[in-house]
Amino acid sequence: MAPADSERLLAGAVLRFGDVTDPASLARDGFKGERFDALVSCMASRTGAPKDAWAIDHRAHLYALEAAQHAGVSQFVLLSAICVQKPMLEFQRAKLAFEKALMESGLTYSIVRPTAFFKSLSGQIERVKRGKPFLVFGDGTLTACKPIGDDDLADYTAECLDDDSRRNRVLPIGGPGAAVTPLQQGARLFELLGRPPRFRHVPTSMLDFIIRVLGAAGRVIPALADKAELARIGRYYATESMLVLDPTTGLYDAAATPSTGTVTLFDYYADLVKGAAAPERGDHAVF
Repeated sequence: MAPADSERLLAGAVLRFGDVTDPASLARDGFKGERFDALVSCMASRTGAPKDAWAIDHRAHLYALEAAQHAGVSQFVLLSAICVQKPMLEFQRAKLAFEKALMESGLTYSIVRPTAFFKSLSGQIERVKRGKPFLVFGDGTLTACKPIGDDDLADYTAECLDDDSRRNRVLPIGGPGAAVTPLQQGARLFELLGRPPRFRHVPTSMLDFIIRVLGAAGRVIPALADKAELARIGRYYATESMLVLDPTTGLYDAAATPSTGTVTLFDYYADLVKGAAAPERGDHAVF
């Protein structure tokens, strides 16, 4: 996002721009020697590739934490991700490493772990409008999530600053309503478009094959190693639910996944179908 876009969206706020990977810039351009009460971080790596993940999800956050402590900050609200419950990828390990550092820092903390974002689940709307089938992995019921909208998540995160019950806690959070599967997402989208449902079922074994090929090639061509990790990320989201994981049973539990807000994924779909501007998804794109 360009500085001018940030200024437009955050009219009335004092905005400062710096390099989060440079401790000197954080101190000089961000905190500027002033004192602050709290820090809220929504930073995340763009792709989840290992180098990017450890640079942003971990190291940049450590720099921010240190700068915050020097500035007298006593409270840190961190936007993390629910997928770190079952860490199999480098970006998840990087996030967990910083979560641990934050918990041990002595600051009051709130670690918010949201489920799937609306924008991450909106990539197939245009292809379905063009008459193409909705793509699902397996039978379309391998996973489920309680999607959450940007505004509802922003409200929940900001409220952590004043809600004593959210302090020094890890907070998984989803949007309103029941958990939905990809099959249900597609069915509702076709219903909103007034079209009969058409699905294309993609076997997860296809992702396994891609991962094996890229992984082997990545040992010779480093750039392909990152692509292999991106394929692993894709497989993770194709096979793991974005819900609270029961550590005893090893199963995802929709009933145990808290909800907040008022806008559902299907409300969001309805607005997009009616012509609302779709968000720029960038690296959130899956299809």
